[in-house]
Amino acid sequence: MASKIFVNLAVKDLKKSIVFFTKLGFTFNPQFTDESATCMIIAENIFAMLLTEERFKDFTKKEICNAHKNTEVLLAIDTETKEKVDEMVKNAVDAGGSIYMEPQDDGWMYGHSFADLDGHQWEIFYMDESAVPQ
Repeated sequence: MASKIFVNLAVKDLKKSIVFFTKLGFTFNPQFTDESATCMIIAENIFAMLLTEERFKDFTKKEICNAHKNTEVLLAIDTETKEKVDEMVKNAVDAGGSIYMEPQDDGWMYGHSFADLDGHQWEIFYMDESAVPQ
């Protein structure tokens, strides 16, 4: 079974993307960072490789999706509290991103989402697993 996940995302401007995600509280592994790529640490075993479009093309034969126009992937990240959900979305908007969907509150789960500078959709949510309907 896999022990880590690396999500690869194409970005137009790597430096701007690093600044954006730093403002959201993410850090980067310098060991896997150069002028064409960086490894953003999401959690202990979860990473996002932000790759310039030129570098991203080395890994695919298909056209790169314009995430401002098409959905390529939904990235969902859980947080410790509902307040942390709102804080992260606010930080994303303040850093130049945009709100993608309005908040949704199901009682046991709360979520909100933003689009990053390249249009990738990030779903931020809090889930009270003890309150999940049976």
